[in-house]
Amino acid sequence: MLRTRFWPLLALGLLALSLPLLVGYLWLLVSAFSPQVHGLKPVGGLTLEHWRFLLEPIGQRPPIGRVLLNTLVYASGVALLVVLASSMAAYALSRLAFRGRGFYLGLVLVLHAFPAVSLLIAIFYVLRLLGLFDTLTGVILVQASLQLPLGVWVMKGFFDAIPWDLERAALVDGASRWTFFLRIALPLVRPGLFALGTFALIAAWGEFILPYTLIVSNRAWTLALYLQSLLGAVDLADYGLVAAVGLFYLLPVLGLFLLGQRFLLAIYGGGIKG
Repeated sequence: MLRTRFWPLLALGLLALSLPLLVGYLWLLVSAFSPQVHGLKPVGGLTLEHWRFLLEPIGQRPPIGRVLLNTLVYASGVALLVVLASSMAAYALSRLAFRGRGFYLGLVLVLHAFPAVSLLIAIFYVLRLLGLFDTLTGVILVQASLQLPLGVWVMKGFFDAIPWDLERAALVDGASRWTFFLRIALPLVRPGLFALGTFALIAAWGEFILPYTLIVSNRAWTLALYLQSLLGAVDLADYGLVAAVGLFYLLPVLGLFLLGQRFLLAIYGGGIKG
């Protein structure tokens, strides 16, 4: 009887906790298509006026097409680098025995504990020295490096679950380590690769601090910087336009999350089946 009552109460509790977030998303949706909003009630019917940014630049801001392309390049580049580097490093840590392996594993975990904000000044000077300040390339490299520690630990769990007998059989048949990694190991951990890539892309898509600090000119703006520019003067901000841009910013990554939800759940298992 107690267990029967527990789950409905838990569901109600979670609903109550998520209610402010749900109300915020509802306000975002209503404001994006309404001339005015009174509470959560649209006033004056429906309009597409707030979506004019899709057809023409707003003020001195760059066209939304260029900003969207920058964001896609930024998020996709981060996801690609994280998946490639994490998979190779994780395979080496999982399957190879070398001096300092335990120390390196501990170091990776410690590096993940450092917040990115504490490294911003050092990152700024390094990018200036390399000529990568105010470029998408520089921000991509920084964001990818900050996500690598978590990516290595996640992928190591998947590689640890591959049976050693399978690898020994491949090596006996004449396959090299590199051949086994590319043709056998990577296909087996494909759900982990997809999940890690999706998480890396979502994190980069929503990142604000790094682009805001390391990008100055609007030619390399991402959607996060474009949205922030609309809130520069709070008393003069067009909140309908802000809501429309916010919804436009949210939809692609939300769609990706819903499509890849089955693979994302596999990351908590930390392994493979079969």
